[in-house]
Amino acid sequence: MRSELRRAAVVLVGVALAGIVLGLLWLWLAPRVPLVSNGKAVFSADTEGEEAAGVDGTFVLLALGFGVLSAAVVFWLNRRGGVATVVALALGGILGSLLAWGTGHLLGPEQDVVAQAREVGRGVVFDAPLGLRAKGALLAWPIAAMIVHLGLTAVFAPRDPEPEWPPPGPDHRG
Repeated sequence: MRSELRRAAVVLVGVALAGIVLGLLWLWLAPRVPLVSNGKAVFSADTEGEEAAGVDGTFVLLALGFGVLSAAVVFWLNRRGGVATVVALALGGILGSLLAWGTGHLLGPEQDVVAQAREVGRGVVFDAPLGLRAKGALLAWPIAAMIVHLGLTAVFAPRDPEPEWPPPGPDHRG
């Protein structure tokens, strides 16, 4: 039991820390949402742009990839499994997603939009802060990890031996 909890703790910390890599990839790959100021207010520079949806979509696709990868690595390194390891994988995915979101948000474009608009001046396009509008995107990693781990377990995990049933005797009815 103690070794299973130790393995689960390693999985939890390892998967959660991978969220930093996800956050950096998201920051690098996500499209920028252009904003512009008229001196009194800040507006979207491209009213028909799809960059905001692209930011969320990029996060979801990366998180799905991280979920698949983390589940495969955890299964490969720990085929015996155990409930604690699977729970650690799911919690690590949630923590990793939160850490990725925070990393991208903190390292991304300036958070104070009004101050940035004043700094760049009227009519100059600048980038909006990196953020998630669809908070459900934070669940992409753990959901993907659980589905892939379940599939790998179903296909490749060692099977429990079948129970030995006594042969039907003359007393057997049915």
